Amino acid sequence: MPLPFHPRPGTIVICDYSTGFRPPEMVKRRLAITISPKLKRRDNLVAVVPLSATCPQPLEDWHHRLDLVIPAPWGDGPRWAACDHVATVGYARVNLPHTKHPVTGVRKYVQIELPDVVGELRRKVALALGIVIEP
Repeated sequence: MPLPFHPRPGTIVICDYSTGFRPPEMVKRRLAITISPKLKRRDNLVAVVPLSATCPQPLEDWHHRLDLVIPAPWGDGPRWAACDHVATVGYARVNLPHTKHPVTGVRKYVQIELPDVVGELRRKVALALGIVIEP
């Protein structure tokens, strides 16, 4: 089910990269973090940076470690923001992490926001894309 609202920058989401993307692009459902605000004339789109549970090899300046508490099946632990894989995606690809009640199966959505890291992630996206930002 698509997200019915624009998530704030720094929100952890589940992003479905399984359709329309090809290797070496992201090609499965994975956690991501939003980095864009809602912009005029850009309805239903959000920029996201995918997260990986595997430490990148080699570790580059555009990778960023996040320590997260996420519900199953994603699990807690460190995640690596791959700022070189930033993508603008439609709300139809994005959902909040959720758990399911063991008996009823009703979903309980979890909104995890990390607004303090957004500035650093944007700088690392710019670095990965070769964009120079003057201080």
